[in-house]
Amino acid sequence: MSEKARKLFDALDLNADGRLTRFEVIDALRSKGPTLAARGDLPFWGLGDADASSALFDAADANGDEELSFEEFAAVVDRRFGW
Repeated sequence: MSEKARKLFDALDLNADGRLTRFEVIDALRSKGPTLAARGDLPFWGLGDADASSALFDAADANGDEELSFEEFAAVVDRRFGW
């Protein structure tokens, strides 16, 4: 799992509990996404609306518990973003 995935996960983990909720992913990508993309921590094409962010969450939630562990998150973003 890449260092970029770790940086992005930590940026999206708004309450710093080590898990991502759907709300955190949507809210953080909306509020922090452009800055993350400008710094190179997120591809510009990875920015999307709430539906795209929700779809990313669904793709990563392998066990269906409505929370993402770092491992679930990294497995999807490393593949999707080519990291």
